[in-house]
Amino acid sequence: MANFNMKELFGSHLFDDRIMRAKLPEDVYECLRAIRDDGREWDPAVADVVAEVMKNWAMELGATHYVHWFSPMTGTNSGKHEAFIDGVEYGQPLLSFSGKMLSKGEPDASSFPSGGLRATFEARGYTTWDPTSPAFVLGTTLYIPTAFCAYTGEALDQKTPVLRSMQALNKQALRVLRLLGDTTTVSVRPTVGAEQEYFLVDKALFDRRLDLKVCGHTLMGARPPKGQELEDHYYGSICERVRAFMRELDEELWRLGVPAKTEHNEVAPGQYELASVFSSANIACDHNQIMMELMRKVALRHGFACLLHEKPFAGVNGSGKHNNWSLCTDRGENLLKPGKNPAANPRFLLFLCAVLEAVDRHADLLRLAASCPGNDDRLGGNEAPPAIVSVFLGEPLTRVLESVATSHTLPAEERKQLLTGVKSLPLVTLDDSDRNRTSPFAFTGNKFEFRMVGSSQSIGLVNAVVGGIVADTLRSYADALEAADNRGAEVANLVRRCWEEHGRIIFNGNNYSAEWAAEAVKRGLPNIDHMAAAAGAFIDPQNIELFTRTKIFTPGECQSRCEILLERYSKTTHIEALTMLEMTSRNVLPACITFMGSIAQSSYYAGQEGVVSRASVQLTKRLAEAIDRASTARDKLARAVKALKVKSAQQEADAWYAIRTHEMAALRTACDVLEDLVADSAWPMPGYSDLLYDL
Repeated sequence: MANFNMKELFGSHLFDDRIMRAKLPEDVYECLRAIRDDGREWDPAVADVVAEVMKNWAMELGATHYVHWFSPMTGTNSGKHEAFIDGVEYGQPLLSFSGKMLSKGEPDASSFPSGGLRATFEARGYTTWDPTSPAFVLGTTLYIPTAFCAYTGEALDQKTPVLRSMQALNKQALRVLRLLGDTTTVSVRPTVGAEQEYFLVDKALFDRRLDLKVCGHTLMGARPPKGQELEDHYYGSICERVRAFMRELDEELWRLGVPAKTEHNEVAPGQYELASVFSSANIACDHNQIMMELMRKVALRHGFACLLHEKPFAGVNGSGKHNNWSLCTDRGENLLKPGKNPAANPRFLLFLCAVLEAVDRHADLLRLAASCPGNDDRLGGNEAPPAIVSVFLGEPLTRVLESVATSHTLPAEERKQLLTGVKSLPLVTLDDSDRNRTSPFAFTGNKFEFRMVGSSQSIGLVNAVVGGIVADTLRSYADALEAADNRGAEVANLVRRCWEEHGRIIFNGNNYSAEWAAEAVKRGLPNIDHMAAAAGAFIDPQNIELFTRTKIFTPGECQSRCEILLERYSKTTHIEALTMLEMTSRNVLPACITFMGSIAQSSYYAGQEGVVSRASVQLTKRLAEAIDRASTARDKLARAVKALKVKSAQQEADAWYAIRTHEMAALRTACDVLEDLVADSAWPMPGYSDLLYDL
């Protein structure tokens, strides 16, 4: 990386504003810009011109194919690659890429989850170009970001709901701004910056673990003698092999216009984080999907496997994906920036209260948005927020809100400076409040950080939900302001009502404490501790009404997404259970029995010589008992899996949750005991010490 020009590299494979401004006719460019920036309706007249220019630009970069790139509800990226060749004439290929090819694709949608929206024999689906997110060239392929919908128009992807929520949020935020006297703002959009956590393990070790290859995380494994107890990993030095991976990953991302910025060691050994600069919610979702895809690809080139699962290793810090969310106008104004005197900033107070009320009213939807099978293993431990949704504001801002709501006078506070006791160190002005890393939904100065999101998740649903619930709250505020004779007084009334009715959602203390769990019960805050219980929020009547009102999901889409989430939970747990059974039967038990036999044989021959080893006798006995316990636990799991009958999606997910927390947990415990008894040379797979420290 020493000699490359970062400015030239960044966005060099991105069909962004610079390229469009330079290569498109002015009228076509202005039309696209208005669609992208001002929310103008799609104009099909521009498609052919854009397609020809985009094709020529991509081919100059070596592209031979194009793909409608989309994110189905599997959480992965998908697309069908098509060559630019559209026939042969006189032995020469005819190259074609029309506006129709750019605008519409028709993949076989039969193999994608739809939650009953369409039958398997009804295979047609459509991908439609999203002109608000720039196309890019990766390898020899032009990637065109698209939405993915069923033949009847229902969303089958992660992108479409985000775009719908952005429309709803823009409409209601503009209503509020107009009522507050703002006549110049053209648009309001949510901005998002995602922090992606991940693990790296040596690929050779990864290949020797069936659970990592099939499930993405370990299903058994004794704790190593050293984990993160010494707290010497966070922000620690990064070994050169990992640095080389990070350097190449940065280059790949920058080339595609992904503003990767911050990277560092995380809390656990072998764990890292990569954060990007804020973008509009839609583009941020695409950026995060690109980031996860490239992490896996680049890792392989460096002899690593990248683990994006929320809990790859039991007893070791898990991985999340903090979703930093704010609201910005087209003029770059952050609506969640308090300013020097937040008590005298009605716009800030109103938008702040809209978020607080939205979170309190719809905590179940936020928990739903952070649901994936792996996150059940992460949430609630002293490493991640609990499953109880609350908001951290910090004491100064909480006092401001209370004083405005209760008409109390707020004493003037001086900005304090950091006192280190060292004269040569610069004076640093302290922030208004400290950080609270235990909070699920924390205000961090001019944005909210939603910390419950799992590392493997698409952030599409997260931002569709956050945008939707805030949009709906802003709608009610706009209605109240429109009906008020005195809008200034009504703003104060809305702040007061928010404090009185929704102040319970604010908690500035330690979210890990048992006292908070008890206090949350008193406040009436829900504690939804697993995915099977969270999914039902999609079909709660009041939530269906909200999504219908904001036009983010239809009732049918709500039902389908609930079904898909439950099905994913059940299928994931089923696969994990079968993997555990195979590993136990074909690897763990045979290896342990063989090892016990070698110990017993040594004891026998030693006894023939008159030598009796009490240690070998005890080890043989302990091994025999532990093997029997593991075998019994294995049989119980096998019977539970076989006995499970297909019921409703909810009942099946509940049944798998019971198996996951009882039979699977018991088998894991039994296997982990065996690992501690068996010699490393005899254990059939790499252990935690090898996986976490062999980089």
